[in-house]
Amino acid sequence: MNHIKFVRINVTMKHINQLRKIVVIFILFLLCFNPVKAQEHPYKTFTYKTVDTVKLVINVYYPPDYNESQKLPAIVFFFGGGWRIGDPSHFDPQCRALAAEGMIALAADYRTESRHGTTPVESLKDAMSAMRWVRKNAGMLGIRPDMIAAGGGSAGGYLALATATISGINEDSDDLSVSPVPDALVLFNPVVKTWDGGYGDGRFGDLSKQASPFEHITPGLPPTLIQHGTADKVVKFSDVKALCEKMNQAGNACTLIPYKGVGHGFFNTNREGGKYYRLTLAEAEKFLEQHGYF
Repeated sequence: MNHIKFVRINVTMKHINQLRKIVVIFILFLLCFNPVKAQEHPYKTFTYKTVDTVKLVINVYYPPDYNESQKLPAIVFFFGGGWRIGDPSHFDPQCRALAAEGMIALAADYRTESRHGTTPVESLKDAMSAMRWVRKNAGMLGIRPDMIAAGGGSAGGYLALATATISGINEDSDDLSVSPVPDALVLFNPVVKTWDGGYGDGRFGDLSKQASPFEHITPGLPPTLIQHGTADKVVKFSDVKALCEKMNQAGNACTLIPYKGVGHGFFNTNREGGKYYRLTLAEAEKFLEQHGYF
């Protein structure tokens, strides 16, 4: 009888182990066929501006262990696309990564030619509005108002840089008592000149010179990190190098990291298997850490 009982128990255990294997395989199957859900890092979406019938949103990414009583440093990203195309998802990977490191990351929408029939002037006004909205609502968002960086790539890098350097181009509805100037800049192959042969020359109309950051480098600008490919044919490396030298000559802290032989948009995740995305993200994290953002 003891022998028979032992056999029955052994068979039961085999069944349990087989069931466990089936459950594990099923879970792996679900993860493989739903990768977005498996890697999901939730963000909150707010409307920061309404122009006529257009509602412009900003996505706010929080650290996984965020406590609502905390006030954390933040960075606001602006997507690239020549002020013609694009959307806030462009910087979703960087936002998720930086939020995972312990800061708040935001990705702002703005008006573009393809979606709204607008010019870069409206894009610039929206960037100014977004930075003001974040600073004005810092308490509600859990953000330190004195530690709000701005970042972006290409045309979005321009917008971030312009919020620090350009004055006099604002939405009529903006509260001008709130500063749009970021406390640090993290830029990826940014447009730095909008006239005299720079990218976008003429697209700002009569405001081309006024809207050009290169023409408005003054002392007191925020510490800046620029990462740029030396083979960039959209935004000349020489222009970016000249801007950084001009920044340093004015007493500002500007660091330019060149990537030899690399072209425009190299920092995106779909370039060379994400190689430069990882390199540029690591440099951005190091820069932000040096300035107390983590």
